[in-house]
Amino acid sequence: MKIVAVCGMGIGTSVMLKINIENALQELGIDADVEASDISTAKGAAGNADLVLTSEELAHDLAGLDCPVVVVNNFFDNDEVIAKLRDNI
Repeated sequence: MKIVAVCGMGIGTSVMLKINIENALQELGIDADVEASDISTAKGAAGNADLVLTSEELAHDLAGLDCPVVVVNNFFDNDEVIAKLRDNI
């Protein structure tokens, strides 16, 4: 399974989301590769992804992907990240 965390620049926020996704996956007992990406390269990075997590502001830019695009309201809220993963995997 491949999951892509997307933010505007792909440097800070998506890396923090990536870390929180990895922690949540470990807690859920799910094995997956997680990648951080900026919005400009996200469509290519998500080309073979199973799931994309991003902000509400960027979700519309990712429309048309072959995988679900899930909005995370607070990238730093571990409970929300766990819930979003549980609901979409």
